Amino acid sequence: MKKLLSTAMAFGLLAGTAHAEGKLVIYHWFEYIPQELLDTFSEKYDVEVVMDTYDSNEALLAALKAGGIGTYDVAVPGDYMVQIMGNEGLLDTIAEGELANKGNIAPEWADPSFDPGRASSIPYQWGSTSFAVNRDDYAGDISTTDILFNPPAELAGKINMLDSQGEVLAMAALHMGIPQCSGDRAQLSALNDMLQAAKANWASFNSDTAKEVLVSGDAAVGQIYDGFAAKARAEGANVEYAFPAQGYVVWMDNVVLLKDAPNRENALLFMDFLLEPENIAAVSNYARYNSGLTGVEAYLDPTLATQPESNPPAEAGAGVFIEVCDQATQEVYDQIWTNLKK
Repeated sequence: MKKLLSTAMAFGLLAGTAHAEGKLVIYHWFEYIPQELLDTFSEKYDVEVVMDTYDSNEALLAALKAGGIGTYDVAVPGDYMVQIMGNEGLLDTIAEGELANKGNIAPEWADPSFDPGRASSIPYQWGSTSFAVNRDDYAGDISTTDILFNPPAELAGKINMLDSQGEVLAMAALHMGIPQCSGDRAQLSALNDMLQAAKANWASFNSDTAKEVLVSGDAAVGQIYDGFAAKARAEGANVEYAFPAQGYVVWMDNVVLLKDAPNRENALLFMDFLLEPENIAAVSNYARYNSGLTGVEAYLDPTLATQPESNPPAEAGAGVFIEVCDQATQEVYDQIWTNLKK
């Protein structure tokens, strides 16, 4: 990843001049929770909130394995990373009855394969990863992953890719029509060759400014999350979010209770706080994604339901989750990614 820790933010959110009854230390994605919501939680429970941020699931995992366990209380990994973190013993178990609002989780997100029974997590936001194209730079068809991996001449050298192994390699597999966790050496060699050729057309790997480079015009194409694309459009960029025929990535981010959380009680308070429909709706309105709770509709910005980034056309390919590979296969993909970033 480009940076292990992209930003560090500390919020001393004390209620007036009172001493906080404790602390909550959050490890979170950048630009993904409104400051006002943290203020509300802090004031309600008289808890000091401290937050560090990261720019990819892989950066989160690396930081926790390098000493972050025992420092942070909660983190916000994507679906596949929840499974990996659970397999590596990095998560605590939430006992029955410890979350009063657990019943607000929508049925379709209550028992996910990456965390059966929500033993260690709650839903946060879900959305998609694809790419956006500045229509001032390109008026042609964008319903194909060729835009990223075999672009037309007018877009070559003007593409920003997410600095995220999971999303880049998953979309590359969709582009080539091969399994995400292929063990076929010929397919893996072809994948590596395709990515190395595509790299010549890319200007940058950047996640934390994926929106900004589209708004500024520094990139004409950007692999991007749907909410970031919606924000770029709202900020004046003439961008269109693509749903390619080959498919795109679907994800759900989740708040997890970390092993050895130093402020476990406050972590559970925060998770329960985010399970209140009004509070998670504030996240959706800010980040422009979808929540995994019931009862949120009355609190949502009505434009969320109609924004084009949330409404794939009928001809779009299927959305797919990132898969967790076995260790031997994952080592090959790690090497492909390392080669790509050289």
